[in-house]
Amino acid sequence: MRFARNPNNRSGDYLEGMLSDYVGGKAKVKATKTGCTWLVTALTCLQLAFAVYATILLYYMSPSVELRTKPEFTWATRIARNMKQFIIPPHVHGRYQEAASLITAEIFSPITPSQVCEHERIDFVQKKSSDVQMIKLKRELYDEILDFQSKTIGTETLSELMAMKSQWDMRGPNRPKVTVLLNHFKRKTLCSQLDSLLQQSLPFHQVWVLSFGSPNEHSLKRIVESYNDSRISFISSSYDFKYYGRFQMALQTEADLVYIVDDDMIPGKKMLQILSHVAGIEKYKNSALGSIGRILPFRQKDFTFPSYRKFRSKEAGLYLPDPAYDITVQKIVQVDFLSSSWFLSAELVKALFIETPSTFMTGEDLHLSYQLQKYRNAGSFVLPVDLTDKETWGDSEHRLAYVSETTVIFKDIVQVRDDQWWRALSTGYVTQWAAMYPQKIDALFYAHSVDEVKALAPLLEKFRSSVGKKAYIVVSGGNFCPCEDAAAALNWPKSVCKERRFKIFDLQVGALSRASNSEVPVLQAVYSSLKGLIKIHNPSVIITVTDIDPNVKKALKMASETNVNGTALVLLPRSSVSKVLWMADLRSTALQNWNRMRISVNIITQSRAPSLTRLLKSLSDAYYTGDEIPVSFNMDSKVDEATIKLVDSFEWLHGPKTLRRRIIQGGLIRAVSESWYPTSDDDFGLLLEDDIEVSPYYYLWIKYALLAYHYDPQVSLPELSSISLYTPRLVEVVKERPRWNPTEFFNRIHPNTPYLHQLPCSWGAVFFPKHWREFYVYMNMRFTEDAKANPVQIPKSRTNGWQASWKKFLFDMMYLRGYVSLYPNFPNQASFSTNHMEPGAHISAKDNVVRHDKADFEVPLLIEDFRTLLPNGKLPPASKLPSLNLFNQPVSLKGLKAAGAKLGQDVLTCNNATEIVTVDHITGLPQQCSKFI
Repeated sequence: MRFARNPNNRSGDYLEGMLSDYVGGKAKVKATKTGCTWLVTALTCLQLAFAVYATILLYYMSPSVELRTKPEFTWATRIARNMKQFIIPPHVHGRYQEAASLITAEIFSPITPSQVCEHERIDFVQKKSSDVQMIKLKRELYDEILDFQSKTIGTETLSELMAMKSQWDMRGPNRPKVTVLLNHFKRKTLCSQLDSLLQQSLPFHQVWVLSFGSPNEHSLKRIVESYNDSRISFISSSYDFKYYGRFQMALQTEADLVYIVDDDMIPGKKMLQILSHVAGIEKYKNSALGSIGRILPFRQKDFTFPSYRKFRSKEAGLYLPDPAYDITVQKIVQVDFLSSSWFLSAELVKALFIETPSTFMTGEDLHLSYQLQKYRNAGSFVLPVDLTDKETWGDSEHRLAYVSETTVIFKDIVQVRDDQWWRALSTGYVTQWAAMYPQKIDALFYAHSVDEVKALAPLLEKFRSSVGKKAYIVVSGGNFCPCEDAAAALNWPKSVCKERRFKIFDLQVGALSRASNSEVPVLQAVYSSLKGLIKIHNPSVIITVTDIDPNVKKALKMASETNVNGTALVLLPRSSVSKVLWMADLRSTALQNWNRMRISVNIITQSRAPSLTRLLKSLSDAYYTGDEIPVSFNMDSKVDEATIKLVDSFEWLHGPKTLRRRIIQGGLIRAVSESWYPTSDDDFGLLLEDDIEVSPYYYLWIKYALLAYHYDPQVSLPELSSISLYTPRLVEVVKERPRWNPTEFFNRIHPNTPYLHQLPCSWGAVFFPKHWREFYVYMNMRFTEDAKANPVQIPKSRTNGWQASWKKFLFDMMYLRGYVSLYPNFPNQASFSTNHMEPGAHISAKDNVVRHDKADFEVPLLIEDFRTLLPNGKLPPASKLPSLNLFNQPVSLKGLKAAGAKLGQDVLTCNNATEIVTVDHITGLPQQCSKFI
């Protein structure tokens, strides 16, 4: 790479030859007969000294490049003056001084621009379209874009922009320094550009004329030299750095701003002032500004995207301004990328090189805007113009930049650029189409390896095959997970990786970051791409596997948190993926709440180590969904040594473990009721006594039911207070305790429909936080040692006589206030938990006269996916759930409340049979009587 330093520099050999010829000729006339060899020697030395002195002096005093402080050369002058009398006798010196003056004048006479400038011939008429339909379509699209931007980000005219406050003072001490880079190859526009820049209303700081591999390097250099301006430099290289070289040079400037201009742009004389002012406005400070831009294609009716060069297509996008269709820019407009000129800070230019471009042959314009948005959240804007004042135009000719020779029309290049913008859109570039038409999908899957693609495939296929659901998959690409390999793993044709249709997104992480021992490039690439894709597609969930690379997991978590509309990151153990296909049956609004709930497992144990061992094994062997699940052990004071050691040694892989032991024996009522208290409205407690065993699917049932009936904003079921894991076989509240089979009972609806029951379950149930707080207060207000002293006496209920049961108070509260629990219903009462009826506080107790037949209570555990057993393979809508009263009789939810109101034995006395007690759900304290609906 070469820097021109002297505008009038000639080669040393040429200078020496001229002096030799001229002086030598004169010497021959006068010295043909003298034979004074000393004179010839002296003249030769004088020639050499003068040539060296002139060359060095002019080289360092050149105005073209100011790279360092110019040295002082008066020492050379003093030596020459002192030595000339010894080298040249006085009588000879006079004659040769005159000759030297003539030579110097001939060689070093200044070159003027008029001698070397060439100008582009602009003798053609601006192209105009006569296609009425296309003019209409283009104009409509432009108006739609302007209308959208005016409503969202605001658009301003040139006069409005110039009236806005800017950080730059164009006439004061805070005037910006602007370095202009002019990249030239063959065009003859350099003089026109320099003339325009020299007449700018805001003077430039420096102009760098770049010539990379240009056949016109010599003439370009002479033009720069002819201007004899120390601010204008010529930088050349025989190597062609293509389109990216000028941006690499821009990184070297110390100016505040850079203005990179193609050779087909001749800026108006006010452009630097306008651009600098707008760049200093707070709204546009972090932006790239220009005069020409493009809006990338919009999606077509067949859900594909056309080529940006598709003829007679509104969806092909826009070129702005477009004289062919009489489209002018009179208000600032955000575009997908700028062309022909770029005005921005040198700091922003760095973004161009964060990712390795797919090709260096073309597309630097798109790549810059894409990278600016992706990594700097910076937009690209085309400035408005004053149509009556060409000095405000970025291209004062308004023709050179629009002729066929300067726009990409070759088929192979069009294909490369089409691939490039589609790749950008597929890796998170929020184009104007994406901003105007935000999508809403259910799920976005992410796989960093082909094995992860295979693991996620069943759930992805379920989403994509479900009516009304939208789901796409993102793969890391590159060496991590090539798109074609991912497609093959999904049994998709490899062509999906090339189609301009949303289905699979290839981030090309390996290709973009290249080989690196650091995790930063991968984390950065995944995060920035996913952040854009989330903004475009607005997924309710991002689904991946739990054991994904930790750095990728961090990136996914950060990206999901950027969505203001709510996107939940779902980390599924590989073994659970095929077991949660019910996710595709949930509404998107429910899926967004995937991570809101916190389900804790609370175990009540005393001295039954073998029973506890069985329970713990069943919990460890169950399927989970990647949630953190705290487990607590609640032990009374008389717990035995074996149980303590078992609890201490138990390793729980899904969350923290907490141990609690009472100092004073509290009994079963306190042990259960004090085992858990909610910390928030999203904190749910699963209570398990140690003789319970759970199904491998217990947690999936809880998660599914909570999302379907509690976290779906379109579902209102405030009466639901708990979710049971167990299906009872007896009607235990009546004296006879008859057997009951819900599968047969609900056969006319669906034999396996879940149902709502006014019956609390103590053999495996999840309790809701608001209702549990309410229960705490209620039990505190109603607890008596003598059961007969309890004021609540439910007609014909065995629970009236229960004394040592915490559940008796829950029975009463649920009856009085119309609360219900959700129960599973599968063949043979197969359940998500079972009770092994082992001796304890109730079973086989000395004071318990009730005989318990194990066959009436021990039910089989579900060991296969329960989803296929549900009505239509999914949980029914809440409005379709049948409801039963305490005695297993079908009663509506309103009817249940009416029965409680009629009894009228709550902690507050309600005078109206249409009112029940309502509470403060934060404290659980009763507030008032309210009418129920």
